[in-house]
Amino acid sequence: MLNRSVCLTQSQLVLCTPDQSYTSWLKMAMAVDELPEIDFSNFTTTAASTTNSTTTPEDDHCHNWGGWFPVVDWDALTIHPEENFGNLFDSEMDEETDKTVSYSDDDQNHASSEAMMMEPPVSALSDDCKELRLVHLLMAAAEAMASGNKNHDLAGVILVRLKDLVSSNEGTNMERLTAHFTDALLNLLEGVRGSAGGGGLHYKQTNHLHHHHRDDVLAAFQLLQDMSPYVKFGHFTANQAIIEAVTHERRVHIIDYDIMEGIQWASLMQALISRKDGPPTPHLRITALSRPGSGRKSISTVQETGRRLTAFAASIGQPFSFHQCKLDSDETFKPSSLKLVRGEAIIINCMLHLPHFNHRSPTSVASFLTGSKSLNPKLVTLVEEEGPEVEGGFVGRFMDILHHYSAVYDSLEAGFPMQGRARALVERVFLGPRIVGSVGQVYREEGGGSWGDWLKSDPGFQPMKISFANHCQAKLLLGLFNDGYRAEEPASNKLVLGWKSRRLLSASIWAYSESD
Repeated sequence: MLNRSVCLTQSQLVLCTPDQSYTSWLKMAMAVDELPEIDFSNFTTTAASTTNSTTTPEDDHCHNWGGWFPVVDWDALTIHPEENFGNLFDSEMDEETDKTVSYSDDDQNHASSEAMMMEPPVSALSDDCKELRLVHLLMAAAEAMASGNKNHDLAGVILVRLKDLVSSNEGTNMERLTAHFTDALLNLLEGVRGSAGGGGLHYKQTNHLHHHHRDDVLAAFQLLQDMSPYVKFGHFTANQAIIEAVTHERRVHIIDYDIMEGIQWASLMQALISRKDGPPTPHLRITALSRPGSGRKSISTVQETGRRLTAFAASIGQPFSFHQCKLDSDETFKPSSLKLVRGEAIIINCMLHLPHFNHRSPTSVASFLTGSKSLNPKLVTLVEEEGPEVEGGFVGRFMDILHHYSAVYDSLEAGFPMQGRARALVERVFLGPRIVGSVGQVYREEGGGSWGDWLKSDPGFQPMKISFANHCQAKLLLGLFNDGYRAEEPASNKLVLGWKSRRLLSASIWAYSESD
């Protein structure tokens, strides 16, 4: 019993150090006029006075969300590549739609009004029937996409019909989710048609990934971490492992694959300076990767993050320095471009889960993890979404992704009002773009396995056991949210966050040693 008490106290080094004070720094910095580009590569800070403040995100009215939206029987809809879903689509269509449908730019409106399914109005159906119909239509559109160019016009007809039926800004979870998946398929269809140089449907899908104002991104990030464990589960599990690994280190160097606003590192800094026993607080250095694909915006965003982290570290007395590593146009990671100091412990941090965008190509992630081996890292922390749970072609994996995000929407309903601005902001900023990226990756057959499995296949990477403290911390964290969340430990080095029966994301820790 004594050991359990000690472990819980240790785990609270991360769990009980809130991120609100750093969020305050972010908001204050955003209120200042934008500064010109500055290179913070050689900027170092030590101690200063401590600032404690809290922020309360704007919230909608409080509700009891104990009742969930009608859940689709996903087992009954398990898809196999060899199955034909034509009958599912046929059941949604009037008998008159046996006639051939032609579809092009000139007759788009005609097709959507006369050659569509002549079903009863959606508003006249029960919620269960309405949601089942939407799932059937998405399956039919996915099958048409997977059937080659000859059925792309049919896919366009179905998707335009879905655009008429649902909106991403209103309706039930399944209706809003269907709207995002419809946009994802339309985006995919546009890309396929564009690459083929053909005519027909040209639906313009805006690229969400880099077009949100940073105020919206920060607000959505804060709402997501306050109302669900998605952010903190990965960050706290990684940070706890880092704290345990660097207990006796004097210098720690973290190389971060996707730093975003740097919120992960606020709790780590606070935990490092809160240790009452043991060695002095180590000097922390963070190198963030910046990408040329987004132009100056990506580079300046990383610089702004570095400036805020530097100011925050100074305010709490954490010795700190910040650098950035600019990747080439193909996002190839070159360890030789890093500034290294003899004797520092290298930590590789790779966050690929919500709310981090999944538009990074598998080649980019593989380059980062492979290149890290030459640095002989003391620890590798990896957080990623759990991949498709079915084998097979596009249709089966598409339906599995739909199941995955339906579980995400179901879980978020516990914290977000159905029509609340908070929910709408999170879905617009994070979930919509992530769905677009996930559908595209499945269609291109990218990312066939988990990155954890990829590390396991490399003899140089060795799993590091998740401590009892870390496991307890995860349990304590989930206790702050709805009972539907659960934590699993499928492997000694891996914790999984799930919602009811669905695994959503996993955090794993690894060490590297050169193989003989």
